[in-house]
Amino acid sequence: MPVERLKEFLNKENVRYVTIQHSKAYKAHEVAVSAHIPHKELAKTVMLKIDGEMAMMVTPASSRVDLERLKEVVGSEDVELAPEGEFQDEFPDCEVGAMPPFGNLYGMKVFVSQALREDDEIAFNAGSHTELIRLAYQDFERLVRPVPVPL
Repeated sequence: MPVERLKEFLNKENVRYVTIQHSKAYKAHEVAVSAHIPHKELAKTVMLKIDGEMAMMVTPASSRVDLERLKEVVGSEDVELAPEGEFQDEFPDCEVGAMPPFGNLYGMKVFVSQALREDDEIAFNAGSHTELIRLAYQDFERLVRPVPVPL
């Protein structure tokens, strides 16, 4: 089951979390509806290539990533959406498109929208299209150490 690696990590770190089962959904807005979570409270993981390196951008499901603004903020020459074929092998224990925002488990940098930092909790895909994990934002930030981005 895709979520096991993440759960093992969270358990090892003594993090309190809940799992939320929902009907199979692929798009962030479909997941939010299926799981009965407001769009602004569900985080989505957007895969990027920043100056040729794979990275994650974690943003509210209701938001779009402004690539030009991100390029300015992180001081990079080139920021683009990563094609699925270029990152799917990086997440062998996850269903494609359902990667959790724990880039630290996969050796990649994570950026997070300032909007998510304003909430007490964060909910996100747990490696499958049928399960979410919700935990304290403070725990997410402590474990992942994402770079905050004011987008």
